[in-house]
Amino acid sequence: MSAARPTRRVVQFGTSRFLQAHADLFIHEARAESQEAGPVTVVQTSGSAARAGRVAAFGSPGGYPVIVRGIADGAPVERRITVTSIARGLSAATDWDAVTALVVEEADILLSNTGDTGYAIPDSDRGGAWVAAHPPASFPGKLAQLLHRRWQAGGRPLTVLPCELIHRNGRVLQGLVLDLAAEAGLPEAFSAWLREGATFTDTLVDRIVSEPIEPVGAVAEPYAIWAIERRPGLLVPCEHPCIVLADDLEPYERLKIHILNLGHTFLAEIWQREGRPADETVREILADPAVRARLDALYRDEVVPGFSARGMEAQARDYVAATLDRFLNPYLNHRIADIAQNHVQKVERRVVAFLAWVAETGAELPAPVLRALAAAYPAPPAA
Repeated sequence: MSAARPTRRVVQFGTSRFLQAHADLFIHEARAESQEAGPVTVVQTSGSAARAGRVAAFGSPGGYPVIVRGIADGAPVERRITVTSIARGLSAATDWDAVTALVVEEADILLSNTGDTGYAIPDSDRGGAWVAAHPPASFPGKLAQLLHRRWQAGGRPLTVLPCELIHRNGRVLQGLVLDLAAEAGLPEAFSAWLREGATFTDTLVDRIVSEPIEPVGAVAEPYAIWAIERRPGLLVPCEHPCIVLADDLEPYERLKIHILNLGHTFLAEIWQREGRPADETVREILADPAVRARLDALYRDEVVPGFSARGMEAQARDYVAATLDRFLNPYLNHRIADIAQNHVQKVERRVVAFLAWVAETGAELPAPVLRALAAAYPAPPAA
């Protein structure tokens, strides 16, 4: 680890169990190693009354538990950590003035994990209505207002690290805030500051958080990664073995989509076509030696050779091994019926896109199983 550095205050938008067992845990572990990281203030963005107890619990000085259990390097793992990196919880609905003061005056890093619809912008935030709202309805509207007020106050630069599962999430979120600024007719100087003074960075996050601990806390698998794209002006919350700085996130995205996610889709195809038990889990289907052999052969004979053609054989082999540990985690009950939802679209993104990515190299990859799966769901003809 590097020498101590000035504290970097973090404001987190979203109360998700995922971030409790991911970024917040990493910051806690960094603080335990005497890094000047955090503290974190968590902001509930949704206003959901059901989560009010969670917001209040974030302020407990005793912290909250995270249990990490599963399989790592083929061996069982179980450890319990009391996370104390969070200083307090606030609600955007009732504490907006406090949230505003914190972001305008103190924040160095903004994190977010606002769910599948977190970037949706309703009409109530359009046309500049977000500028004076208390607070704006959407997360992009809230962020735009907070950054505008920081800019008005002459605030120093800061970093925005979105953790939503959206491709190029930093670029997308920055674009939404810039669009809202343009709609409101705000000065070009503010838009320039959004491009140069606020560092929106793409990230990729991955960790399965299998169950909650009430009121705050979570059970998570051992595997975790937070890949962050390097950008000029970037601040990271801490140094941690699970945090990777990269010039390009595509290799990490490809590994996840075309090994972990592709494996899930392959198992879902077997489950659907062969009439397996309705509530079967990933772990249970792989307890069938014949299915396990088919998955092993797919990775060995078709997936890893495809990554090899892209110069990523070693990374792919390591990721396959980690993925199989994750699939066999005895504490995860990942239903294949859930994985099989939107199956056609998943085949397109995970299988068809993989074959096209490999084909760009000019390599001839036979891949009979993957090609048969892709052919079973042909793309509709262009309109």
